[in-house]
Amino acid sequence: DEHLDLDDGRWEDIHVVTGALKLFFRELPEPLVPFGHFDKFIAAIKMQDPTRRGRCVRDLVFSLPPAHHDTMKVLFRHLSRVIEYKEENRMSVQSIAIVFGPTLLRPASEEGNMAMHMVFQNQVVEHILNQYGYIFPD
Repeated sequence: DEHLDLDDGRWEDIHVVTGALKLFFRELPEPLVPFGHFDKFIAAIKMQDPTRRGRCVRDLVFSLPPAHHDTMKVLFRHLSRVIEYKEENRMSVQSIAIVFGPTLLRPASEEGNMAMHMVFQNQVVEHILNQYGYIFPD
């Protein structure tokens, strides 16, 4: 049983904690959104009808394996709280999506247009953040 002393001076720099969180998700053998779901999420975010897009993304999140779904719920709740303080920390929904999009949602192989993938990856994260209450209705 390890104990992490959050009062230790090493944790005063929020960038250290944030970097560790991003590194953790980036180093997972399979991302938070499993490889097999990547194309489905990208197709969903491209839907023109906002109601249909919202329902499809919600259903895809619900279809994730339990560990992925539950981790996503906790992580996005935390990120939503970070966004509540955007005036102080300059981390808007868009900023969070840019930072976490490619880390949480990536294709199995980097074939095709990486720049276009990144746009859609960010849009998926932004959508889930903006629709958190609808997607995760406690």
